[in-house]
Amino acid sequence: MALILAGQAAHHEKASEELRPHIVFILADDMGYGDLKAYNPQSKIPTPHLNRLAGEGMIFTDAHSGGSTCKPSRYALFTGRFSARKQRLNDKEGPILEKGRVTIASLLRENDYQTAMVGKWHLGFDQKGLSTGKEIDGFAFDFDQPLTGGPVDRGFETLFGKHASLDIPPYFYIENRTPTMAPTETIGDRTSVGGPEDWTRIQGEFWRGGAVAPDFKHIEVTPRFADEASKVIELRDADRPLFLYLALPSPHTPWLPTEEFVGMSGAGMYGDFVMQVDGVVGQVMASLETAGISDDTLVIFTSDNGPVWYDKDTDRFGHRSTGPLLGAKGSAWEGGHRMPFIARWPDQIEAGSTSDQTISFVDVFATFADLAGQEQIAEGTAEDSASFLPVLLDPTGKHEPRSPILHSNQVIRDGDWKLINTKRSRGFTSDRGKNYPLELFNLAEDLSEENNLIEEMPEKANDLRKKIKKILGE
Repeated sequence: MALILAGQAAHHEKASEELRPHIVFILADDMGYGDLKAYNPQSKIPTPHLNRLAGEGMIFTDAHSGGSTCKPSRYALFTGRFSARKQRLNDKEGPILEKGRVTIASLLRENDYQTAMVGKWHLGFDQKGLSTGKEIDGFAFDFDQPLTGGPVDRGFETLFGKHASLDIPPYFYIENRTPTMAPTETIGDRTSVGGPEDWTRIQGEFWRGGAVAPDFKHIEVTPRFADEASKVIELRDADRPLFLYLALPSPHTPWLPTEEFVGMSGAGMYGDFVMQVDGVVGQVMASLETAGISDDTLVIFTSDNGPVWYDKDTDRFGHRSTGPLLGAKGSAWEGGHRMPFIARWPDQIEAGSTSDQTISFVDVFATFADLAGQEQIAEGTAEDSASFLPVLLDPTGKHEPRSPILHSNQVIRDGDWKLINTKRSRGFTSDRGKNYPLELFNLAEDLSEENNLIEEMPEKANDLRKKIKKILGE
C-alpha cells in the first residue's frame, strides 16, 4: 500500500505556501546527547553556534538515529526504512544501498532540487577490484576505474568526500566518482594510549594504519569539508532549491582539533573536537547568510550515534557526554541512539521551541517528501517513515503518537515502552563478553533505564516481541 505523506490539513496547507526551502542537513559523527549546552546546561563543552541554532529553532528531546553505529544510521536516514530490514551492512562487499532504491537524495533530485554531498559516506562503493585482483586495506577499490555505486549513483549530483570513517583506511578524497589522488603512500597506526590524557585504544588520536593519498592529512579533513560545504552554498544553482548533506567525520576518532580549539573545552581533546564541529556549524550558517538564503533554509543538525565515552571520563572531566542517558556508541540503551536533533527554519519553526515528539532518522524521508510537495511514495519505499513536518510547524499542537520504532531487530520502542530483547553487548563501553539480561523499561518514568521491568511485566514484553515480528514480517 502506498504511503500517504500528509500532515494535519491546516499544517500541510500552511507548509504548501512556503514549501521547497533549501535544506542543509548536518550529520555529526559519534557525538553525545549531553555534549551540547542546549541539551545539557552542565556540559563542559562550549557550543555557541549550536546554542544559537537551538535558540532560533526547535530541539527534539526524543529523536533517534537509525542505529547505534555508523552504517545502520545512514541506511535508515537515506531510505526511510529500519536498518533491521537490511540483511547486509558490509561496505567492503559493495554498496549497502541497492541500485534503484529511492533515497532522500534521489527523492529531492526528482523534485528538482540541486543535490550535493560533502563528507563521509560509509555506505559502500562498487568493489571493482574483486574482478581485477586489486585490493587495499580490505577494500577492493580499483583506482583505474570510476568509483561507482556511491553518492552520485544514489541521488547526489555532486560529491566531495571520503568513503568511510577517519580511522578506516585507505585514506583518500573522492570528487564525484574520482579520487583526487590515489592512496599510493603508507601511514602507520596512531594511538593516544599512554599520552597525557590517558585515553583508551579507541579514543584520542586513534587511527588504523594503511594506504594514504599524498594530498590527505587527517587533521585537515574536517576544515576541508567545512570549506567545501561553504563552496557548495556559494556556487549553488540559483534557479533550484539546494539540498546539501554535510556528513562530518567528527568528533569520531581520531580526535584532531585544530590549533584554535586545542585546550578550549573542559572535556579534553574530545571536547575540543566537539567545539570544532560547532565551529563548522557556525561557518555553514555564515555562508548561508552571505548567500542571502539563511531565512529560506531548513537547517537540521544531529549525530549518527552516541560517543565513545567511559565512566572514568565522566569522573575525571565532570562531563556527561550522554547527559542522563545510559550507554554510548554501539549500545541498545538510550545513549547509543537518542540524539541531539535541532531544526531551524525562520518564520516557519518557532524560535526557542522544544518538542518531545518521538522521531527517528527514518522519518526524514517522509518529511522531505512533504517539503518537496510529493504526497505519495511508491509501495516498498520508505515504508517505516512518518513525516514530522506538522510538528516542526506546530510544536504545541496535538500530534499522532509515533508508531513503533525498531532500533535493531531485537530492540523496539513503542510509546513509553522499550524492550531490549537480546543479551548481547551493550556497546563500545560495556563489559565485553558479558551476557546482559533482557530488559524492559518505561522511559516516561525511567529515562536513565535503571529499573528493569522484564520480570514484573512479562505480558508487556511478549506484546512487544510480537510487534517486532509483525514489523519485520516474520
